[in-house]
Amino acid sequence: MRSLLRHPRRVLIAVAVPIALLAVLGLGLDGRLSPSSLDIPGTQASRAEALLRRHFGPSAPFPILLQGPPAALNRQGPDLVRALRRGDPRITTLSPWDRGSVSRLRPSPRKALIIADFHTEIGEAVKRIAGETSAAVTGIAGDVGNAAEVNRLVEQLGPVDILINNAGIFEPKPFLDVPDEDWLRFFEVNVMSGVRLSRALLPHMLKQNWGRIIFISSESGLNIPPEMVHYGMTKTAQLAISRGIAESVAGTGITVNAVLPGPTRTEGVVAFLEKMARERGVDVKAMEAEVIKTLRPSTLIKRWAEPEEVANPVVYLCSEAASATTGSALRVDGGVVRSIG
Repeated sequence: MRSLLRHPRRVLIAVAVPIALLAVLGLGLDGRLSPSSLDIPGTQASRAEALLRRHFGPSAPFPILLQGPPAALNRQGPDLVRALRRGDPRITTLSPWDRGSVSRLRPSPRKALIIADFHTEIGEAVKRIAGETSAAVTGIAGDVGNAAEVNRLVEQLGPVDILINNAGIFEPKPFLDVPDEDWLRFFEVNVMSGVRLSRALLPHMLKQNWGRIIFISSESGLNIPPEMVHYGMTKTAQLAISRGIAESVAGTGITVNAVLPGPTRTEGVVAFLEKMARERGVDVKAMEAEVIKTLRPSTLIKRWAEPEEVANPVVYLCSEAASATTGSALRVDGGVVRSIG
């Protein structure tokens, strides 16, 4: 499939990564604020860990607690966040000053929590991809669910020819248990990341009259899963946005499409299945089979797809061979969706 991409292109693949970290020293805080590394105030350690893992996965984020007068917090807190993000391309943060942030990051007017992490996996991923291909690869960590982070990413990247909006988060949870902050966070990461990146990178594509934008949606955008209604909503939104952008660039050399994978054995999904298997005391393979049987019984391949099986049609859509394919929603779902449309 690589041969389909015959000419060098600048490609951006936006993926979800754990949010970021750095020490606070040397960032110019005055004496009225006292930064320290603590558990989330007002919570037990187990609840603090659960909150961290819920938003950042199995990484080890570093919490920075700022304490001081509310006016000083509101003035210097955002400055600290900006300084952390400027410090290293592998660093991002989550703070009370981010849109759609977690309310417990501001437990009181005199306390604010910034969560950060130094994401070393970016470098490892760059080495692996560079070793498997002949491409020049650059990795930049960033919270693409944050508008300021997207702006920083775009500034560092420069022009991009192919954009693959693959950033996404998921979490099975009953509808009645999903708070507003989860709905907002899922929308920011899964939907607005693609909106902002497409809006920022499309002008270059229009100028050269060539480009590719791909949204990695899901069959869950058509078959809304009752255990993840908030996730399904974001996947449906991606389909509407993909088609709408394609309509807006009609008659140009730019194509915009969506890809709808079914159950796929990505690293994140495998980690989730391993956790479920440990909790239930069963083998991982047995857990995989049970999930397919109970949650996706309509699958025709009766197994989990491998990431490469989803990547292959994405490569096709990025190529010159797909120049007449635009505004489409390409299903790579293993036949989960019972429809011929």
